[in-house]
Amino acid sequence: MQILAPHHFKHYIEAFNRHDRQLYPSWIRNSQAWQFLKKNIPLFDCPDKTLEQIYYFRWWTYRKHIEKTPAGYVITEFLPPVPWAGQYNTIDCAAGQHFYEGRWLHDPIYMQNYAAFWLKKGGQLRKYSFWIANALWNNYLVTGDARFVTHLLPQLVANYRAWEKERQGPDGLFWQIDDLDGMEMSAGGSGFRPTINSYMYGDARAIYHIAILAGRRAVAQQFRHKAIALRKLVERKLWNKNAQFFETRKRGPRGQLGGFVNVREEIGFTPWYFRLPQNNRGYSVAWSQLMNRHGFMAPFGPTTCEQRSRRFKISYQGHECQWDGPSWPFATSITLTAMANLLDESHQHVVNKSDYFKLLEIYAHSQYIKTPSGALRPWIDEDLNPFTGDWIAHRLLLQRHQAPLLRGKDYNHSTYCDLVISGLVGLRPRADNLVEVKPLVPPGRWPYFCLDHVLYHGHILAILYDKTGRHYGKGQGLNIFIDGKLIAHRATLGPLDGKMPQANTATR
Repeated sequence: MQILAPHHFKHYIEAFNRHDRQLYPSWIRNSQAWQFLKKNIPLFDCPDKTLEQIYYFRWWTYRKHIEKTPAGYVITEFLPPVPWAGQYNTIDCAAGQHFYEGRWLHDPIYMQNYAAFWLKKGGQLRKYSFWIANALWNNYLVTGDARFVTHLLPQLVANYRAWEKERQGPDGLFWQIDDLDGMEMSAGGSGFRPTINSYMYGDARAIYHIAILAGRRAVAQQFRHKAIALRKLVERKLWNKNAQFFETRKRGPRGQLGGFVNVREEIGFTPWYFRLPQNNRGYSVAWSQLMNRHGFMAPFGPTTCEQRSRRFKISYQGHECQWDGPSWPFATSITLTAMANLLDESHQHVVNKSDYFKLLEIYAHSQYIKTPSGALRPWIDEDLNPFTGDWIAHRLLLQRHQAPLLRGKDYNHSTYCDLVISGLVGLRPRADNLVEVKPLVPPGRWPYFCLDHVLYHGHILAILYDKTGRHYGKGQGLNIFIDGKLIAHRATLGPLDGKMPQANTATR
């Protein structure tokens, strides 16, 4: 039983194709896009047609970045070749985002090939910061394919140890150059950054889980201890008590830990992406800055640096990629994933579902560009002006006639569809046979929504909310279906779970 008919959403793809200028044709051409997407993506329906349109737009653009190579399928960041990319135009900077988004594709070959490329087939795995073990564990939580992820355990362990050798300071924290975090021209600069340390914590936790799954208890315990130690270091050393925020600290002589950079940056929310901060220790106060207009809140934000800082700026001079103020989809999607995790786990009163919903709306509305005729078209690019929605790098590169032409068009550097699926609709992937749904749609906001055609642990899943029962004709309230069978129901919008037909014995 399929609740949503695919042909009802075909018009989005036809419109994207009609208005597209294919400067860099991809392996799956526009003419093939609908057939590919119809087979591979979850379908989404809601009353907010902007959120809905951008959902299909982002799948349409993601499809452009699937490339077939002699090493198998890879996912690119830019469509045109760029000189700082590696083999097959791959860049590991946003590859973690690629896995979080791509895990919802029905055909697993794309993520399987992509993982093998990074770990076994010549990918430049540590050119930029990259949370590959965490990304693969979260891919497993959707697919349930234990054999694939455990097969890569030796390579994941070796990669972690290489990071320790290359980037770990004497006190145990990791350091990184801001440009190699993919965040050049940042307000806080290089040093012991919340980003790289959160990524390494996330990878240590993931390796622990994968090792348990593989029956490698000694490896699991080793990485459990690494994760615990790094969590304590981040909480003790990167939490600025005066600012009530996770901040970068400078790297001093002989790699020693220096002072705080004393500026709040959006990367201070990154620890929650990996569920690093321990609950009930007061760290959630940091989130009060997200919705503050002197902090990070902006009409097309969030900003990457707090607006009250003297280091905050929006500039149309110099380097086109700036992380000292402009809004970046990369950072916004990290922050929204982190926020969903906070709302999932924590009993706090700093942010709520309405805040998540508002930020997702802002994010969706930012993904447009105004044509010379004045029409608004869906668009995703590099950095944007958080007050006007103008795409900064796009404008500067056009003014400078800089090649390659339209470098940032359809930029694959962030997530959006995963934010709708795992955040807004609230499908929280697990390793066991429990289907857990925690919608972040505020009560009373929407009378209906549906996520259908989701391939989850080998089953086809559908989640629908229908306030009256008349919109979809499948009953009133929130419902979860597995392979056409109703497995859970509640009359109101809220948390709901149900069991799948067959259990998966892995741990979460």
